[in-house]
Amino acid sequence: MAKESSFDVVSTVDMQEVDNAFQQAKKELSQRYDLKDSGAEIALDKAGKSMTVSAPSEFVARQVIDVVGSKLVRRGIDLAAVRWGEAQPAAGQSVRQTASIVEGIDKDVAGRINKDIKGTKLKVKVQIEGDKLRVSSASRDTLQEVIAFLKGRDYGQPLQYVNYR
Repeated sequence: MAKESSFDVVSTVDMQEVDNAFQQAKKELSQRYDLKDSGAEIALDKAGKSMTVSAPSEFVARQVIDVVGSKLVRRGIDLAAVRWGEAQPAAGQSVRQTASIVEGIDKDVAGRINKDIKGTKLKVKVQIEGDKLRVSSASRDTLQEVIAFLKGRDYGQPLQYVNYR
């Protein structure tokens, strides 16, 4: 009897890299001539996995978000893992915008991934285990096909394929 091979589909974000990108963005805000004295600020809540941008106008807020995004990309964080909310009016003319960092695969997305994999008619078993999926099959080539298939799809968040054995 052939041994089953498997891999896990997960969605994780390295919070230390997010913190490093945040520190770099904060430094750039204090040094860039157009943002230096604008009153724009950013804050990171590592425990709550969220970022907040406070700025005097929506235009400045978008510039700050672009700076943060460029630092995240440079640090290897996929921007699909960061979901920005709508700009909320704050005191005076200022605005506040909050972003949440998406980690883990929720039940809806896991169900869609499971349905899509089953739709390929490949001989694999998919198990939803909390915030990850385990895909197993007797054939490693079939698992490679599933990974290639999933890489070609967009589920609104970055996916990683780990524990391939």
